[in-house]
Amino acid sequence: MAFEEGPYIQVAAFCEQVIEEKTGVLSLIRLIDVLTHTATGPEVPPEMPPLLHGLKLVLMLKSGKARGRHEVRIVPELPSGETKEPIVLSVHFEGDGRGTNVIVEINFNFTLEGLYWFKIYLGEALLTRMPFQVKYSRVVTGRRLL
Repeated sequence: MAFEEGPYIQVAAFCEQVIEEKTGVLSLIRLIDVLTHTATGPEVPPEMPPLLHGLKLVLMLKSGKARGRHEVRIVPELPSGETKEPIVLSVHFEGDGRGTNVIVEINFNFTLEGLYWFKIYLGEALLTRMPFQVKYSRVVTGRRLL
């Protein structure tokens, strides 16, 4: 197993807000893994229109035996299987129980209803996959029934 001796995932979550104290302690507000896009009106499209939505991706990693600077890539995968351009950043591990917090603000254009995957790589190895479900709800109003 690639990460048998570290780094270890302490938290991998999506949320709407993160508060980071000076001491490095995080508070994750409104954890979310399902988003429902509701369209209301007399002419609601049968397929979900694109939805630009902001959220935070939070990774809390503990070093274990991992040391030094490493590249983290976040690769979004659409329900169709298509992948988007990765988000790339670097992290530094000091070893043992010390860790690093990764907070990424994502403004993502959800174009399809269904299950999105955000694949997290450390270097070339897959560290984890984070699911995010998008649902579409239609509410047709203002039509007269004959």
